[in-house]
Amino acid sequence: MNIIITSMKELLLKYTRYNHWANERICLLLTSLPAEILDKEIKSSFTSIRKTLYHLWDAELIWIERINGFSFDKWPSESFDGDIVEATQLILTNSNRFSDLVSNNDEEYLNKRISYQNMKGDEFNNPVWELIMHCMNHSTFHRGQIVTMLREADVKDIPGTDLILYYRSL
Repeated sequence: MNIIITSMKELLLKYTRYNHWANERICLLLTSLPAEILDKEIKSSFTSIRKTLYHLWDAELIWIERINGFSFDKWPSESFDGDIVEATQLILTNSNRFSDLVSNNDEEYLNKRISYQNMKGDEFNNPVWELIMHCMNHSTFHRGQIVTMLREADVKDIPGTDLILYYRSL
């Protein structure tokens, strides 16, 4: 398949769909693992696979809500008491929300600057497209950490999540 990008919207749509595809592959594996692996202490940015996954979920939710005009003052997963299956469903819902946001808006909206606050209350202003790209890149970074942590926990058959693999699957 020959992929040609003709607009920023099209590029963002491909990137947000890739993010969902990659999250889906990781989430499918994680829902099949026992809690002992998900909660094993492993040295990384976060001390377990579950905590890293929850951070990915928190960040995607926080960024999509910032784009929609809402700011958080605490991590959403702090009050979560569900299981790994519920957590992965919430992650995939957030991933779909990014694709829907791009699909349902035009380039003018994606270029629009919006103001938002970080969790400390500091105010920032960026174009929507920068926030989307930041969040997708952030998720890729933490998925990579999860893969490394899975290898450290001796998990086999870890799915590939490279962008080129996504393009090849289209």
